[in-house]
Amino acid sequence: MSAATRGQVVALVEQRVANEHLRRHMLATEAIMRGLAQRLGEDPEVWGLTGLAHDLDTEETDGDATRHGVEAAATLRQLGLPEEAAHAVEAHNAATGVVAESRFDIALLAADQLSGLITAAALVRPEKDLAGVKLKSVRKRFREGAFARGVDRDSIARCADLGLELDDFMGIGLAAMQGIAPELGL
Repeated sequence: MSAATRGQVVALVEQRVANEHLRRHMLATEAIMRGLAQRLGEDPEVWGLTGLAHDLDTEETDGDATRHGVEAAATLRQLGLPEEAAHAVEAHNAATGVVAESRFDIALLAADQLSGLITAAALVRPEKDLAGVKLKSVRKRFREGAFARGVDRDSIARCADLGLELDDFMGIGLAAMQGIAPELGL
């Protein structure tokens, strides 16, 4: 169990992240991480808080990619989250030089990218919501390299290192995000 509370992390997000789209991305990543933790028998609170805080330093480190993740990880350590959480946050950004190796690291790396793909899949729909997004659509968009070009599909495919098939992983992520759709504005 973590020493930090969700309320503390939310307060930090509100203080340090002005961009509403980035905040929603962080919430989406939290939801996916909680879903993955439940599926993989991990601690949903620690995994969720890590997903929520993973981009906490994005605006502060803008222009210096080597610091993105490092400062957020330091904050997680101060909050009393396990070292594995801080390492995962550092490893989600290759520019830090920290390699994603553990299940936790890989889960955050994959969830971070999947949240972007699912969000993009929702935004191209006429209703611009998650309610009508189906797994089949997410899978199709995954295969379209020109769609959501900023999404690293190789990172999403690392779900295999977690023992999850791509469809299973995408299904967990989609259900998690649909479960908090109002918070995401989708």
